[in-house]
Amino acid sequence: MTENKFDSNLTKKVDKQTTSALLYLDGISVSFDGFKALNELSFIIEPGEMRAIIGPNGAGKTTMMDVVTGKTRPDTGEVYFEAGTHDLSKLDETEIAGLGIGRKFQKPTVFDMHTVEDNLLLALKNDRGVRAALLWQSSSPQEKRIDEVLDTVRLKGLRSRIAGSLSHGQKQWLEIGMLLAQEPKLLLVDEPVAGMTDAETQQTAELLKEINRTKTVVVVEHDMHFVRELGVKVTCLHEGSVLAEGTIDQVSTNDRVVEVYLGR
Repeated sequence: MTENKFDSNLTKKVDKQTTSALLYLDGISVSFDGFKALNELSFIIEPGEMRAIIGPNGAGKTTMMDVVTGKTRPDTGEVYFEAGTHDLSKLDETEIAGLGIGRKFQKPTVFDMHTVEDNLLLALKNDRGVRAALLWQSSSPQEKRIDEVLDTVRLKGLRSRIAGSLSHGQKQWLEIGMLLAQEPKLLLVDEPVAGMTDAETQQTAELLKEINRTKTVVVVEHDMHFVRELGVKVTCLHEGSVLAEGTIDQVSTNDRVVEVYLGR
């Protein structure tokens, strides 16, 4: 009996370690004071994929991102990164960020009193020790990286602008740029177009698709028109579990999704 149990666990471990998924969640449950925020949540994100996560308020979208970034520990379940190499449930937020997982919250958090360029300089992936900060000098590779990021997030003409003077949409793009400056492998982006104009929303869809050429991206969003613009696989959460998965057309015509989220 003991031997069979050991063999089963060993097989399961080998399966996890050989998964191709960049992000692997299996049976994740999280409870807060009796409320089950996540309930046996399971899904995978492949390298180079962009996935849209939708669902009603309280569906578990934020808690899912909290688990992936180490802010919340799962009660049960497994969460692995980079083909099963890293068990995220055993790492803290700083360690997880160091692996290359970047998160953008819904409300942009930029340094308002600094220029756009300075915000990116502060975010660059480099030695952030006190001595390094005191002796820091701009280098050609860093300047090149900043130019690349400014090009990507459509802010090159605003590099000397004080960040606090940017529009809401431009601040969102700057924060995405600050994530890119850290050279992440996976970007978790929370409601990037909330409060944006139609033109900014369209530009943000184009921006994320451009980023997805070299990065894996998970987008949590309520704006279904924006999700349609992304043209990617959609996962709908409800009561902490996956309710439906597929194209935007498949998900948006699913009877249960219509019932609990989209309305009739």
